[in-house]
Amino acid sequence: MRKVIYILGSLLWSSGSLQAQQAASYAQYMFNGLAINPAYAGSHEVLSATVISRFQNVGLEGAPNTQTFSGHAPLFNKNVALGALFIHDKFGVISQTGAHLAYAYRIKFGDRKYLSMGAQAGLISYRANYSQLNQFQSSDPVFQEDIRQMRPNFGLGAFFTDEKYYIGLSMPHLVNNVFDRGTDLKTVYQNFPIILTGGYMLTLTNQIKFKPNFLFKMLDQRPIELDVNANFLLDEILWAGLSYKVGNALDLIVQVQVTDQLSVGYSYAITTSPIRSVELGSHEMLLNYRFKYRKYGVITPRYF
Repeated sequence: MRKVIYILGSLLWSSGSLQAQQAASYAQYMFNGLAINPAYAGSHEVLSATVISRFQNVGLEGAPNTQTFSGHAPLFNKNVALGALFIHDKFGVISQTGAHLAYAYRIKFGDRKYLSMGAQAGLISYRANYSQLNQFQSSDPVFQEDIRQMRPNFGLGAFFTDEKYYIGLSMPHLVNNVFDRGTDLKTVYQNFPIILTGGYMLTLTNQIKFKPNFLFKMLDQRPIELDVNANFLLDEILWAGLSYKVGNALDLIVQVQVTDQLSVGYSYAITTSPIRSVELGSHEMLLNYRFKYRKYGVITPRYF
């Protein structure tokens, strides 16, 4: 795997520049909106905390893994919401640890219908331990120096929701962080992802609801990413569904509403790309807890 990473790194450098590790991807993005859009803050109407741990391409040395903690809540006037997001992401010898604070201003239209505009700001610790790689050419100057850098970040988003559907647009990384390694070497930089999400809740029977979702991600100089998802909610307790990441993986998703405050989710990804012959798929675990405010009593179900 280290040799593979070395080859990929060499190709990226020779193409003119090296793209920094990008924002992590999630199979259960529809249950973890703050990780991709700061305008999602406050959408659960109570203080909500989510933990996600993702292990991708299990069986490959240096395969990506990501741990995320997020929390968000509306303030007392309900028009303003705050959130916090902490992410640790590692792929081979490259790792990122970041912390962000999010702010959202929510405009209410009728009953349970909101347009939210959000912003986030934070700091990311970026590390690339290139010297730990097994190199074909030990004298290659590209991999003689490790990278240590603190990178500021800023992001924007918009999120509209009512009882039946939602749509969100976000640009979570807007700062072009640069690391110049010298006149003969090129520059490490951060791409600007544009993410469009949406979903719709359809009631089939009193016990069964159907919610399709999609995520569309565009990165400069990279192929467009598209994820389409279909989830069924059974008796307000069990979510079960499938996601297809076009050209990449098929995700099996299940989530259980243990209590009206606690939910637990799991997804397993079956890789559809050629790499499937040398790895064992991807696993993602999710835990969400929504704190009950006394004056509200029972928490009203929120599907988005």
